[in-house]
Amino acid sequence: MLNDKDQDAYFDRLAYTGPRTASLPVLTALHQAHLQHIPFENLDISLGRKLNLSPSALLDKVSHKKRGGFCYELNHLFGLLLESLGFAVSRLSAKVFNGQQYGPDFDHMLLLVKTEGQSWLADVGFGDCFRTPLSLHGDGVHELGMHYSLQAGEGGQLVLMQARDGAAAHPEYCFSLRDHAIEDFYDMCLYQQTSPASHFTQKSICSIATPDGRISVSNNKCIMTRTADRHVHSIADEAEYRQILREHFGVNLDAGADIKRLMARHS
Repeated sequence: MLNDKDQDAYFDRLAYTGPRTASLPVLTALHQAHLQHIPFENLDISLGRKLNLSPSALLDKVSHKKRGGFCYELNHLFGLLLESLGFAVSRLSAKVFNGQQYGPDFDHMLLLVKTEGQSWLADVGFGDCFRTPLSLHGDGVHELGMHYSLQAGEGGQLVLMQARDGAAAHPEYCFSLRDHAIEDFYDMCLYQQTSPASHFTQKSICSIATPDGRISVSNNKCIMTRTADRHVHSIADEAEYRQILREHFGVNLDAGADIKRLMARHS
């Protein structure tokens, strides 16, 4: 739970000035604002800096230092905000699909949010994903040429499906509806930071949603997408890397950050 001062700082970070009630319109507005103001990023992991999932550390990083994070950071903090507003929130474990198979339990964290007698999925920590909370029992959402929906999986799990207009749907991740404490995610959070097999140790990423697409920095590349259009730009040097982070993500890395390390991890 976040106190009033913490909530105010978080809302400032989200540029959100609307009502603070536990309603679907508020959940939707906060979810969309989160994706467009707080980047999905693993820069600290690529810099060799250990992550801290305590509420105070997350608030300092996201609200005060104007940084982003990945699923365990962003969805946990967003869950704390929603709980402070009166929403009922569960932290769910998901297995991410890599194109061939699913990863382990706790590979990803997402949120189940209950309000007005209905249940909704929220996920502000997966990068390119649904922007509007997804009804647990609805037909899905269609956004910017993409359709997101749920289907039944094995062992009573649910599968998040993604389909581009005109293409077949494919799974993003599968999950159960069991509620977990944040401590249940600690081991996988450490694995994602340290294992050579982790996707997050293999490249650096900073990505944020825009009204009509997405902007991402991956190692020494800046990728801008607008619906079906995709433009890739090679970043020339450390100064340009820092400028792109400031301009598009509002991120100012400290002077001691090894930018060459972030850029050189491009395969």
